[in-house]
Amino acid sequence: MADSFEPIVREVTIAHKEGMHTRPVMKFVDLAQRFDSNVRVSSLRNESEIVNGKSAMELMLLGATCGTTLRIEVQGKDATEAIDALVALVDNAFDMGS
Repeated sequence: MADSFEPIVREVTIAHKEGMHTRPVMKFVDLAQRFDSNVRVSSLRNESEIVNGKSAMELMLLGATCGTTLRIEVQGKDATEAIDALVALVDNAFDMGS
């Protein structure tokens, strides 16, 4: 059960020039769904809006543009692996170039 694990939180800034449009969102969701842990994402511009990192529709609602800092919180048995992979994806401009 994910509640028995401490959440891991990291902040990462979107470097992709087009921000989190459809293709980067789908890459993020596809990667997040490979893990059992819960993934929650918010933008430091509006920390009260926390969305499910495994839902493309919810991630699109963040309106995260280039330069937006995201707060990613992962909780569960594979949280360390999940957050490392998700942060690397964002850091690498979603593997789409900058």
